[in-house]
Amino acid sequence: MLRYLPFLLVLALWIYAFIDCLNTPEEEVKGLPKVVWVIIILLFGEVLVGPVAWLVAGRNRRGPAGGVGSSEGSRGQRARFVAPDDNPEFLKSLKVEHRADESGKDDGRRDETLLKDWEADLRRREEELKKREDRTRSDEES
Repeated sequence: MLRYLPFLLVLALWIYAFIDCLNTPEEEVKGLPKVVWVIIILLFGEVLVGPVAWLVAGRNRRGPAGGVGSSEGSRGQRARFVAPDDNPEFLKSLKVEHRADESGKDDGRRDETLLKDWEADLRRREEELKKREDRTRSDEES
């Protein structure tokens, strides 16, 4: 079983690089046209040259999402960490949550009323069922 492991790893890398190349937009491909990269990956996949070349030099790698790195919005400048109390979007989200909590108090009272109504209805139905069972027992005994 272990003798097949290197073959399977090469095959997995080959397939990964091929699919990654196919799914990469043309704008993100570096160096050569996308079609040429696909041919290189397919022709030199068995010796790992094609897939490794693609993974190392074939496409522009993105930085971590939301982390420090360059983006089109910052035009190559480093993203700066903003504390939550200085972030206007975060403060807006708190206001929205606070309003939802305040309106939730009315919802809580309404839910409590609904629960009491359901409990009363359940008790009424249980009493009706108990009366029916008592009637059927008395009818069976007679």
